[in-house]
Amino acid sequence: MSLLDRGASAPEENCRRLVVLGSSNVGKTSIIVRFLENTFVDTHTPTIEDFHRKVYKIRGEAYRLDILDTAGIHPFPAIRRLSYATGDIFIIVYDLTSRHSFNECQDILEQLYASKQGADDVLSPVPVVLVGNKLDRENARTVSFSEVKGLCEGSNPLIDCFEVSAKFNSNLEKIFIRLFEMAKLPVEMSPSMHRKVTPSYTGNNKPRRFNIGRKVSEACGVLQMNARRPSVATDLMVAKNRGSVKRSDSKETRRCTIQ
Repeated sequence: MSLLDRGASAPEENCRRLVVLGSSNVGKTSIIVRFLENTFVDTHTPTIEDFHRKVYKIRGEAYRLDILDTAGIHPFPAIRRLSYATGDIFIIVYDLTSRHSFNECQDILEQLYASKQGADDVLSPVPVVLVGNKLDRENARTVSFSEVKGLCEGSNPLIDCFEVSAKFNSNLEKIFIRLFEMAKLPVEMSPSMHRKVTPSYTGNNKPRRFNIGRKVSEACGVLQMNARRPSVATDLMVAKNRGSVKRSDSKETRRCTIQ
């Protein structure tokens, strides 16, 4: 069975959707590309919305990470709220040289927390990392790290903050290690801690089956090319179910839904 096949049947508790939020031109896509491909493109192309999927085999178990790269300027607030409802773990990015982007980071955090409150107004714990990008432009800083740390002091125990440079790949891995720790996922999902597998493709652009029969202790991961984002209708159904059905602890009957 190929690694991608294993990812399609991974148990639900091993599947997460990471949603990356923040205002325009703060480096959301650059951080994601560093995580997935360890490259940096020094040009800004506004993101409408991008979807990525990475599948892992870690200690004999399959894991799946879906990544939603959201638009900085969102013309449809309802779609952004839907991304809050369907996300499991979150990165909120601001530009540490832009006070405006940090103010928006705070607004997004408040909106996210509001969306995760239950009927009793109790906040469901949700892993969040606040990321100040463009640390390579320290001389132009307008947001202090102590101010961001203060924002993390509150009712949600699953929040942390880091300052990074996507351009020079500084501190990037710390974001993901911490996020995976808070989400109770293996830290081997972080880029430097697993072997990268590159699937070859057949003539009809379908991935060939490839053997992952290495020792069970070896972690490996593969980026699924041309992963298709679940439809809005599917996301609405997920959001509705999450409003009334809690994540099951059973590993035997629950499986990730692949659209």
